[in-house]
Amino acid sequence: MRIAVVGAGGVGGGFGAALAKAGADVTFIARGAHLAAMKSAGLKVQSPRGDTHLVPTQATDDPASIGPVDVVLFCVKLWDVESAGEAIKPIVGADTAVIPLQNGIDAAERLLPILGKRAVMGGVAQISASIIAPGVIQQVGTFMRIIFGELDGTRSPRAERFLALCQKAGFDVTLSEQINTELWMKFVLLSTNSAITAATRRPIGELRDDPDIRPIILSALREVYEVGKAKGVALPADAVEKILDFIGHAPPAMKASMALDLDRGNRLELPWLSGKVVELGRQFGVATPTHGMMAAMLKPYIMGKPV
Repeated sequence: MRIAVVGAGGVGGGFGAALAKAGADVTFIARGAHLAAMKSAGLKVQSPRGDTHLVPTQATDDPASIGPVDVVLFCVKLWDVESAGEAIKPIVGADTAVIPLQNGIDAAERLLPILGKRAVMGGVAQISASIIAPGVIQQVGTFMRIIFGELDGTRSPRAERFLALCQKAGFDVTLSEQINTELWMKFVLLSTNSAITAATRRPIGELRDDPDIRPIILSALREVYEVGKAKGVALPADAVEKILDFIGHAPPAMKASMALDLDRGNRLELPWLSGKVVELGRQFGVATPTHGMMAAMLKPYIMGKPV
């Protein structure tokens, strides 16, 4: 199976390396020093699951040089969705599946007018990993899961083929017939974790049992849940309890990717996380004071460290 990974950061690099190790023909689309390091020394993934050193690593900054592929793992930052979607048109064939594995809830929706309904699936990635040096990715904890599916809920042959490959690669994978629900379950978790670990500059292990902070986490989770229900998303009644349990078992050192970006002075995905919660809350008449407060606190850092 031919796979292109667009954005070779913690998510794309981690899953792409696992799929390549399982025998897939994987090409990473990257840029800058990270691309140069992968081409010269290969991609290294340091993980409690076992280290991987992919040598040689197929990597390029020119999607058109790859040709059509079977699957695109679409892992760019949320502000790059439209430009990256346009750039990958040459690798999207008649049966190519483009699976966004990003934060937020609207990446697939934004790709549809660019790539068409046939190409785009829905996807959720669960992994805590980031680039720590050019060509080097470090994973925190052992959880590593992809949930994906056709947007119309069917189990297509291409989805079944990718499911089999992921199972061979050894990480958790689910082919979902309710991918919109799965996207929102992650959004309830991720928008909250992103805001709380970024606003406090601390890992989740120091926050989840703090008697002053835990009520804030719970309030933030409930706000996103209520927004989703108001939008008509089929969220389970015990969604907040399930997500709290997940947070309770997350690696103590875990920080959401937005918190890591804040630490490094990089641009933040805030408008598509807490900002999106607030926007949808206004649209559907749901109060979101907790996310509103955290979005306001982080707003000065949206474009990176203030000068």
